[in-house]
Amino acid sequence: MERGLLWLPLLLGFIGLTWAGWHEYQKVQVYQTWSQGFERTKYDIYAVMGLKDNEITWGYPTRQGPINLQQFSLATVESILLEVNQTVVTDWERPPRKGKAILKFVRSEQGAVEIPFTEIKLAIAWGKFLQTQLSELKE
Repeated sequence: MERGLLWLPLLLGFIGLTWAGWHEYQKVQVYQTWSQGFERTKYDIYAVMGLKDNEITWGYPTRQGPINLQQFSLATVESILLEVNQTVVTDWERPPRKGKAILKFVRSEQGAVEIPFTEIKLAIAWGKFLQTQLSELKE
């Protein structure tokens, strides 16, 4: 009986991990369906984002699909900033190694849009790509 009581927390831990994995799998499946209409997309636990024809759509992932979807045009963006731990990163080639990354789209009239990322490297890749798109759009 003592052995059973010792194994019970481990069993409950495995059940919890299985449930969490299934929950995340369902979110990814819904995201794959949602992302089909975009040219380029990103998914992480903080946010989903899609780009199509210079229109950026983003929201928060759930099992039922992305919620709180917002959309804005890249043409309305004046600049793109990278923030890590609420500090603007000036040198994108040498960013901090850890922290919460946010791409901040500065717009003059509508206000800034902040899209969170789980990985700093992913935020930098998206930021560089979107800055290229923005510079081509402004030409």
